[in-house]
Amino acid sequence: MTHAEMQAATQAPATLPSDKELVMRVMPMPADSNMNGDIFGGWIMAQVDIAGSVLPARLSRGRVTTVAVNQFIFKQPVSIGDLLSFYATVERIGNTSITVRVEVYAERNPADVQVVKVTEANLTYVAIDRDGKPRQIPR
Repeated sequence: MTHAEMQAATQAPATLPSDKELVMRVMPMPADSNMNGDIFGGWIMAQVDIAGSVLPARLSRGRVTTVAVNQFIFKQPVSIGDLLSFYATVERIGNTSITVRVEVYAERNPADVQVVKVTEANLTYVAIDRDGKPRQIPR
């Protein structure tokens, strides 16, 4: 079985979620790719971190910082021209921290749009004050 056949077999058709909050949408550019045209994992991680911070910043009503990447799974490669949609859900709210699950979907092939889940991650953010010290999350 070729690489393309394996990828097609493991690539279950998906649809964009309607039960999660769309927090960001971006299209990777050629500068974000390696020589094979695949997007660098580090670039995707940075975008997930930005998208993941949206809900914690809103809920904590202020500044947050990333304190942990609890899980990060690359399910499928991302290519130039894919439209990436980042969906977030809050998993847990503590006294000063918020854990978020981010799922990334790629819309591919504009002529016959395919939606593929490409990445999922769980990240924890801490609400901080102006001095960078943890602060209580308002209830």
